[in-house]
Amino acid sequence: MSKKKSGKRLNKKQVAEMLQTLFQQNPNATFTYKQVFKALKLDTHPAKMLAVDVMEEMAWDDYLSRDSNNTYRLNLKTQVQEGVFIRKANGKNSFQPDDGGKPIFVSERNSLFAMNGDRVRVALMARREKHIKEAMVVEILSHKVDQAVGRLKVERDFAFLVTEGNIFVHDILIPKKKLKGGKTGEKAVVKITQWPSKDSKNIVGEVIDVLGQEGDNNVEMHAILAQYGLPYKYPKHVEEAAEKIDPGITPEEIARREDFRDVFTCTIDPKDAKDFDDALSIRSLPLTPSRRGGIQRGLERAALYEVGVHIADVSHYVKEGSIIDKEAFKRATSVYLVDRTIPMLPERLCNFICSLRPDEEKLTYSVIFTLDDDANVKDYHIAHTVIKSNRRYAYEEVQEILMGKDGDYAEELRTLDKLAKCLRERRFKGGAVKFDREELHFDIDESGKPTRAYFKKSNDATQLIEEFMLLANKYVAESVGKVKKPKANGQQSKAKTMVYRVHDQPDPIKLETLREFVVKFGYKMKTSGTKGAISRSLNALMDGCQGKKEQKLIETVALRAMMKAKYSTHNIGHYGLAFDYYTHFTSPIRRYPDTMVHRLLTRYQGGGRSANQDKYEELSEHCSDMEQVAQQAERDSIKYKMVEFMADKLGETYDAHISGIQSYGIYCEIDENHCEGMVPMRDLDDDYYEFDERNYCLVGRRHHHKYQLGDAIRIRVARANIEKRQLDFALDK
Repeated sequence: MSKKKSGKRLNKKQVAEMLQTLFQQNPNATFTYKQVFKALKLDTHPAKMLAVDVMEEMAWDDYLSRDSNNTYRLNLKTQVQEGVFIRKANGKNSFQPDDGGKPIFVSERNSLFAMNGDRVRVALMARREKHIKEAMVVEILSHKVDQAVGRLKVERDFAFLVTEGNIFVHDILIPKKKLKGGKTGEKAVVKITQWPSKDSKNIVGEVIDVLGQEGDNNVEMHAILAQYGLPYKYPKHVEEAAEKIDPGITPEEIARREDFRDVFTCTIDPKDAKDFDDALSIRSLPLTPSRRGGIQRGLERAALYEVGVHIADVSHYVKEGSIIDKEAFKRATSVYLVDRTIPMLPERLCNFICSLRPDEEKLTYSVIFTLDDDANVKDYHIAHTVIKSNRRYAYEEVQEILMGKDGDYAEELRTLDKLAKCLRERRFKGGAVKFDREELHFDIDESGKPTRAYFKKSNDATQLIEEFMLLANKYVAESVGKVKKPKANGQQSKAKTMVYRVHDQPDPIKLETLREFVVKFGYKMKTSGTKGAISRSLNALMDGCQGKKEQKLIETVALRAMMKAKYSTHNIGHYGLAFDYYTHFTSPIRRYPDTMVHRLLTRYQGGGRSANQDKYEELSEHCSDMEQVAQQAERDSIKYKMVEFMADKLGETYDAHISGIQSYGIYCEIDENHCEGMVPMRDLDDDYYEFDERNYCLVGRRHHHKYQLGDAIRIRVARANIEKRQLDFALDK
């Protein structure tokens, strides 16, 4: 402890801070008065008495425990919790307890230099009623990250990695011999070798990869991936393992499978796709007498169709526990940045061996449906199959055919579209929630520079594929999860372990907030009753606000009431789709959970016992976590391209609308190109604005002017910081 300045008496606050630091750094030690005085170098009677008074108050607050012989120690019995540390750039750090309670404030001096996302153990400080609850980090249990991405700054005797965001307290110190040839201005990936401590506040690291010059497109995309711990290179030994896989299909393998090579089959994907992991087949079935018997009078001429949903049989080539499988599990998902795909599987597998390319025989795992003319499922079965795709379509081609243009196999595509529309209509009648979200896309030139920004909207072609994939996923989940009738002895059969895609019901409090909010626009909404009644009410709200000024505003608030979908072996159904059973079966090339589902199905079809649920729950949690990380990286790549697209448009003005409101500013989306930026609160200088979180608006204290979600606004492009991926607007007054 540093000695007090000569001639100045310590005040109560200073003594309290000194005591907090002493007990924080020695959480398991017990101190007598004399030991405290010595440790804090308190050598005057007033200072000692002040320390005694403060320790008594700390004991009263339950921050310290006092023994009968007047010794003190940190109270670790009733107020120690574990959870996640959340670091804020403004110093308002917090601790999120594992029990799901409210976040608790942690001052910087009590943070123990914890980083954002670290798992920590804290001691709660003020416990008396009316006191503000505060936490102090007493131990860092584990660091969330052990590497960082940033810009190198090389000085004469040392170097730093300058990072963005709020993960690290300070820049990372790098010894010159650990630079790996990195130079000032280059982006680099650095591994942390030394964390801050009471002896040194420095974070020390070593360069493990120099990405290249800041501003280069490839460098920036790799930096985004590295920032989230996602791989930007494929390990050579995994690629070598993929090269050894024999792609040949033997007659013996074909004999073990159902043969669909002579049935019309096609793939429908984005025009730039290479990994085709799903295909559809269709053929008419003859109405035999037995089939006619199941058709109502007056529908004798109704048709029956066999529709096959064929999925790349990745698990045939990627064996559980293999080198390729371990790498695929670690990644858990392909990552789709604006200008590239980071595949889950090596390119030889995802783009060639497993990809359902036209005019090539491929092994598939399929759900085969018998559907009537109204797309009612009359029968289905799941089987390993072999197919040969007749045609690879882009969505745009199919959409033109569905709108009347002549094209290959037009009749088959229009029949599939008619059936898909029946499935879609029935799904919404059954309580599925309508959220057709538009996605921002960019046209990119050869150097990676964006030349156009636009929203990609759902159409009949994309919905055609979506409906049959949803149908297959639903029936696969039901095939395992739906328990049959009780056995003869009265015991209920237990469903075998399965990986489900689950989506919980909306947060009731947020739903009520939504109801109170939309009432102001003249809309009604149910927040209680059956799941179906609530979802139908939500759909009526979505339909009612279509094309209105408040549409995006209401959609945004409604989305905030929804829970996030995730993977789990504990089935609670999928609220958004209104399915009691749902899984992911249809994209094993790009999602690891689908591969797990394929393996479980194969196991159970072969008569195998139920798999270990705890093991698959742990795998499911990892996949859910990686899905969130991939989405964050994808969003960051969109932000980067958005700022890059607007960087040469500084000073230009645009019509926009308010797309988000926070206490620190207004987010605005340009109507013309859908790029989003922020008008900082500091630039709203005509009044003092207060954030009304409940009504999603800013209200001026003096003039009562209101900025609200959805409002039309005129903006000027003020700043475009590519490094921080931030776009700032100013109001065009």
